[in-house]
Amino acid sequence: MDQVLQQKKGLVKGVFNKVFKKYDLMNDLMSLGIHRIWKKNLIQMMNPSSDKSLIDVACGTGDLAKLYLDATNCNPTILCVDPNINMIKECKKNLKNYNNIKWKVCNAERLNVPDNSFDFYTISFGLRNVKHINKSLQEAHRVLKKGGRFLCLEFSKIENNNLEILYKNYSKLIPKIGKVIVGEKKPYEYLVESIENFISQKQLIEKMKENNFVNCKYRNLNGGIVAIHSGWKI
Repeated sequence: MDQVLQQKKGLVKGVFNKVFKKYDLMNDLMSLGIHRIWKKNLIQMMNPSSDKSLIDVACGTGDLAKLYLDATNCNPTILCVDPNINMIKECKKNLKNYNNIKWKVCNAERLNVPDNSFDFYTISFGLRNVKHINKSLQEAHRVLKKGGRFLCLEFSKIENNNLEILYKNYSKLIPKIGKVIVGEKKPYEYLVESIENFISQKQLIEKMKENNFVNCKYRNLNGGIVAIHSGWKI
């Protein structure tokens, strides 16, 4: 499945080249800090252990990797992957005090890692930015070990009409916030549009099943503003 908006040449790369320096600040402002709770929910749902390796795709500035390491006494091996070199640089800065982390610049559709390498695969607010959802899910399945688990945290479809109206009205403010903080509103216009165009919770479940994941399920957070999807490789 192709995502039309993301097919525009250089669009996603250009977006993150413009926002990487203020990425965490904007996430805090846009979500009122709740994105940090969402990521903690993902880690709790994962139930990590110190002997389980993780590949964190679209790692951004490394906040999910940090939560994983803090939850496992900094023992596991982690590979942080992002298609944007500037985001990787920010990730390295933020995790400079942590060992046993490696970084790669590559995208979710073509991960330059061997088959059957990791116990966990996470992608947090990154699946929405890929060109090809199916290719990304195929790669996720490929790099996981047998018995490995896929977890995706992503903006989703709100199930309460009143909350949806409120959220859409708030979304109109996001580009204006971006203009003030980052000096650019276009990256955040893309953000809002990409959220609106992303597939539903049930559609993503079907895509996961089509790409050989089993025991697929999702959990809505904050009424479906975001959802955590989970599936297993057997």
